[in-house]
Amino acid sequence: MIARLLRAGLLIAAFALAGCTGATFSEGAGGAKAEKPLPEKILTAMKAKGMSRTSPVMARIFKEEGKLEIWKQKTNGRYDVIASYDICKWSGELGPKFVEGDRQAPEGFYTVRPAQMNPKSSYHLAFNMGYPNAYDRANGRTGSNLMVHGACSSSGCYSMTDAQIEQIYAFGRDAFRGGQTEFQIQAFPFRMTAANMARYRNDPNFEFWKMLKEGYDQFEISKVPPKVDFCEKRYVFNRVPEGGATFNATASCPPSTQPEALASAYRSYQSSYEAAFNAAVAKSAPPPKPSIAGLKEAALVSEWTRKRAKGERVPVEPPSLNDDGTVTVSSRMGRIDSPEGRRQAEIDAAEAAKVKAAEEKKALALAKEQEKKAAELAKAQAAEPVLATGTVPPPAEVQTEPSGGSALGLFGTARKKIVNIFGS
Repeated sequence: MIARLLRAGLLIAAFALAGCTGATFSEGAGGAKAEKPLPEKILTAMKAKGMSRTSPVMARIFKEEGKLEIWKQKTNGRYDVIASYDICKWSGELGPKFVEGDRQAPEGFYTVRPAQMNPKSSYHLAFNMGYPNAYDRANGRTGSNLMVHGACSSSGCYSMTDAQIEQIYAFGRDAFRGGQTEFQIQAFPFRMTAANMARYRNDPNFEFWKMLKEGYDQFEISKVPPKVDFCEKRYVFNRVPEGGATFNATASCPPSTQPEALASAYRSYQSSYEAAFNAAVAKSAPPPKPSIAGLKEAALVSEWTRKRAKGERVPVEPPSLNDDGTVTVSSRMGRIDSPEGRRQAEIDAAEAAKVKAAEEKKALALAKEQEKKAAELAKAQAAEPVLATGTVPPPAEVQTEPSGGSALGLFGTARKKIVNIFGS
């Protein structure tokens, strides 16, 4: 059955991944770093596994585990892993890329051709992943220049060390020179085991991940990179359209078939998976890692990226959207160290100096006004009349008990008159 399955899978995938037409990848295009040969240890391991130096390759990426794997085709047509690397940096969270500037490293199935290899990259060496693919474009997802590169620095890419990218680049270079016309790169949030899928069953990206899992599973079954097409704005794997029809990412899916050996093996695989998934749901597991909360969070991060790129002071970490719809923003502010950031810092410093000068001018005017008022007060006090001795006359005594105007005063006058008449 495995032999029949392999033949069926190879018939589907061969035209895309193991073509025999001459590659146009030029010799010596990027100098010594782009021409560095693979280590002898890897070449020995290839020979032991039945691989040649120029046999076709593919790559797999697992975000949560932080791994990039290189697989090569053996003489029997199946692929086997030949090298595994720790990803130095990848940006964003688990989940797909939505919009330009959301800092998300892509997830999905992508194609790398010779023209996407960059031996003169400012990040040592690089190759473009091919994002956006037809699925991304059909779903309105945007972005550009999403790479696997060196320099261990990422804002939406998968970044490796310079030593790692030299080897990864060499795998692709040698395969192209051996006749492969394009290689597949599969990027996943995590290894799509039943246990991991159970952990993330409540994640907003779960349905997207289930779609990718079909291609993941078919590779696990056949060890042959799946033929990837798109229709109805979704991925389809290892399907052959009937009657000369073609797949269109935004159109209805045409009638299609799948090799029975592969379909049967997939059904059996899914039956075992469902049992394992249900068992995993009932068990305790490590909590899931954060993932992007859809287009709304992507838009928030994209705006943060836009302001940061302009050199504005922004929170040092991009914003994140919480489950209840609130937004978490770091209180620490910063500015990117770049020509644009330094230019903006100079503009802000000039504006701050301008404000400070205006405040100082206002304070000086206020001080002069107060000095003027103090001088006028002193002048008025100096002009008041003085005694012959030169001293200021004492203030007049205040009459606290008038003699004639109050009721007590009138009573005293009447009493004096009575005493005069009658005696004391």
